[in-house]
Amino acid sequence: MKVNFTFLIFLHFFLVPFGLLQAQEGIQNKLYPLFDSLALDTMTAYTDLFSAMKAPEKVVKLVLRKLKYKEFPKEIWNFPNLQYLDLSKNQLTEFPDSLGKLQSLQILHISKNHIETLPREFGDLQHLVILNISQNDLTMLPPQIGKLKKLKYLDLWENSIGTFPDELKDISGNLKIIDLRVILINKEGQERIRKLLPSTKIYFDPPCHCNQ
Repeated sequence: MKVNFTFLIFLHFFLVPFGLLQAQEGIQNKLYPLFDSLALDTMTAYTDLFSAMKAPEKVVKLVLRKLKYKEFPKEIWNFPNLQYLDLSKNQLTEFPDSLGKLQSLQILHISKNHIETLPREFGDLQHLVILNISQNDLTMLPPQIGKLKKLKYLDLWENSIGTFPDELKDISGNLKIIDLRVILINKEGQERIRKLLPSTKIYFDPPCHCNQ
């Protein structure tokens, strides 16, 4: 049987490299399993974007505190396995609408910034367990917060939130703790929140004598 060497050369120089390229892409895009919060808390973090960008698929925990960011770092979209993100103590004023693309994100710390609003896409963070947005300039929560069915800890300490959406009741089954201290809420407002979150441990300051 005569061998077609032209065909063999085609296989060697085209199909084999193509297969290797597909395999490499598969490795690069491989998603890690979700780690529990204890494992994430004790895991070594990447602390600068330069190092993280050398192996973006390996970035699970990213801590970028006190770096004077005024905008959300675009490089973060390159980390498909990002599960823990800390952007505390920067100068952020908003989050991009595309935040919901971080589908593996479980823990988000964004305290001590200047954030005034949260995008509706916040509700797309379906695996979010811990959200710390204390000491910001929030005036309201989006109704989409009710989509965060896995949220267990919500820290809103020291914000300027005037109204709380009825959709809070949709996360009452899993939410263990919510911190609402240093937020002006009158007695009626506090009672309403308790009714929305009957099984949640709520931290309030004494009710204010104010209209809401």
